[in-house]
Amino acid sequence: MTQVFEKKGLTKKSENISEWYHDVVLRAELANYSEVKGSMIIRPYGYAIWEHVQKTLDEWFKEDGVQNAYFPLLIPMSYLQKEKDHLKGFSPELAIVTHAGGEELAEPYAIRPTSETIMYKTFSDWIQSYRDLPLKINQWANVVRWEKRTYPFLRTSEFLWQEGHTVHQTEAEAIEMTLKALKWYKKFYEEQFAISVYAGIKSESEKFAGAKTTYSIEMVIPDGKALQAATSHNLSDNFAKVFDIEFLNEEGKKEHPFQTSWGLSTRSIGGLILSHGDDSGLIVPPRVAPHQVVILIVGGDATVKDHAMKISHQLRQRGVRIAVDIDSEHSLGFRINNWELKGVPVRLEVGAKEIEQGTVKFVRRDTFEKGFIPLDQLEAKIPELLEAIQNELFEKSKKNRDNLTINVDSLDLFKESLEKQRYFIRAPWCEDAECEAKIKEETKVSTRVLELERTEEAIDGACVGCGGPAKRRWLFAQGY
Repeated sequence: MTQVFEKKGLTKKSENISEWYHDVVLRAELANYSEVKGSMIIRPYGYAIWEHVQKTLDEWFKEDGVQNAYFPLLIPMSYLQKEKDHLKGFSPELAIVTHAGGEELAEPYAIRPTSETIMYKTFSDWIQSYRDLPLKINQWANVVRWEKRTYPFLRTSEFLWQEGHTVHQTEAEAIEMTLKALKWYKKFYEEQFAISVYAGIKSESEKFAGAKTTYSIEMVIPDGKALQAATSHNLSDNFAKVFDIEFLNEEGKKEHPFQTSWGLSTRSIGGLILSHGDDSGLIVPPRVAPHQVVILIVGGDATVKDHAMKISHQLRQRGVRIAVDIDSEHSLGFRINNWELKGVPVRLEVGAKEIEQGTVKFVRRDTFEKGFIPLDQLEAKIPELLEAIQNELFEKSKKNRDNLTINVDSLDLFKESLEKQRYFIRAPWCEDAECEAKIKEETKVSTRVLELERTEEAIDGACVGCGGPAKRRWLFAQGY
């Protein structure tokens, strides 16, 4: 059996996932707390994961004609006040600037909670004709929402994200774009983060303020809680009417266009940590890992170091992201401990013995499986090993998602199930807001989504909340 070094001071995930999460964020050098309430400092290792998110999504967006732009951080309060539902939805979380340059401002500014209002005032100038459509803009930016309860990455007062905003001639085109963005996010989580997720429609009470329809990606965390991991909104022509966005159609008549907005944030990294980590720390899927392989030099002999650097060069030529650990001050156990904590997918150990035998020792981070690879097979075997780890992590995530999702047909069984452990519960619901509030009050869980594949699935049964006729089966869970 492979020895796993105990991480001193690291709470076991299996015993307390919340404390474990905080320990890992700090000790794996993903982020630090800052002096600003509810904010964090993203360290290079954590930011490298975010850079991969940016690079991957940016390529997909641009392939569809989405262009990057940047809009002001400060938004006049009068802009936010134009769309009453929008303002109401964000009002409790606003950070407002009232003084600048040593003087009180004539009009206060909100620090960007989201950019619809500041962007759409500009869109009204950019769009004049149907020839200007579709307009597809994305912004990589920071936003501020003054959260009362914060966790690094998962919920912070300031966070990084991308927000896509598009304008279309017809609502059908807007709906198509909304769903396309949702599919991008689902694809990203499943193919890059190796996390199996649910994609679906939010309830009326849970939708984005000012939207006609909100779609979301919901992650099933191993403790049974839900994490809203990305959202996509069909704004219809609500904002266009408020901000006087009009275009001349092919017949020379003025019309209001239809809009979408969609976003994914650094919260995604929190979901990654929670989904794949174990009692030894992080487990980072190979496709997003800052270092896919770490080479540990065993012994300080110059020949060993040269050999390790040669291996590193060979693997880099194959596109593998490599870290070489030449630390001679700490024990091998300490160094192994450290790299396991950081979740590097594959560890290679190179010493005099391996050079003599013409092999390299490998250890998988996800399973702790170990073995030896002949030097002449290394360039072929390492990419195969990384792909196997990526696929197996996804299958494990899918199994976890399915095991933590149950079907329930009555409120009694609903409550009974939650007494045992947290679940994603798929249950018949009447889709009434009062009933939804009642379920939440009595069970402490909320609607998450109506899965896309179930939107047309009519059912014949009673609502778990009120006992009246149910419309469809929705997913319920306790959220982060």
